[in-house]
Amino acid sequence: MSTHREQPVVVGVDGSAASFAAVGWAARTAARHGNPLNLVYAVGAPLDFGPGLGVVAFDNQALRADGEAVCASAAKIAREIAADLEITTIVVDPDPAPTLIERSRTSRMVVVGTYGRSAIGRGLLGSVSTSLARHAHCPVAVIPQRYGEHGERPDAPVVVGVDGSPHSAEAVDIAFDEASRRGTGLVAVTTWSEFFRYLSRPEMQEQARVLQAESLAGHIEQYPDVAVTRVVVEDRPARRLLHESESAQLVVVGSHGGGGFAGMSLGSTGQAVLHGVSVPLIIARARI
Repeated sequence: MSTHREQPVVVGVDGSAASFAAVGWAARTAARHGNPLNLVYAVGAPLDFGPGLGVVAFDNQALRADGEAVCASAAKIAREIAADLEITTIVVDPDPAPTLIERSRTSRMVVVGTYGRSAIGRGLLGSVSTSLARHAHCPVAVIPQRYGEHGERPDAPVVVGVDGSPHSAEAVDIAFDEASRRGTGLVAVTTWSEFFRYLSRPEMQEQARVLQAESLAGHIEQYPDVAVTRVVVEDRPARRLLHESESAQLVVVGSHGGGGFAGMSLGSTGQAVLHGVSVPLIIARARI
């Protein structure tokens, strides 16, 4: 079985500006972690092939040739960022979502862009991004096209949602590691609501503060180089995370909540952040 360092960072490419932005982010991430980079082009359909589009007959050989050309362009982008990076280009026939989900079993992380060739509108993500967020076997990074336009914010912090659930704990692990490798601070966000609660606001605020402190405790000692800003507020979790993301370089959330204080499930908070964030987002997923 391969070690964590040998596991590749896998990025889906389709020739769109969004996928090339994802390649740039993935190359930097692979270089930081010392992992190889796999560039995957799936012939089955463009990476953000939307619902309601009919099946069109196509020349498989021509599409594979297109895929090779796209991968070559993506590899050039990656090498300009990290010249010593080990890069593998892969062109496959199946559809993108099942291809990337299957590769996630042996990957450190899977990376995709938010907009592909068929995406319409600012908040619409393709089925591939959503499928990965729900079914991948490793963390998933979703990179907005705007990242390619504006680049990284090296002085900005990493933001992480903390709700006390096991998936949130995985997000905290990733967020501290990323903040340390990037040489930046971390903003930990915990929200609470008075709905269906029979405690006073001060009591709920204190419960949330204690929950966050317990969730961060071991990491504070493990990463003394990471300065932590604690945000504990009465608010909707997605709204607060999106607010904090405006001054961040990266946001990290758990794939599911429900067992914790804020209930940051992909179906609610995670989904809203996934569709609304304008900086790179990592969705922490447990290896299955």
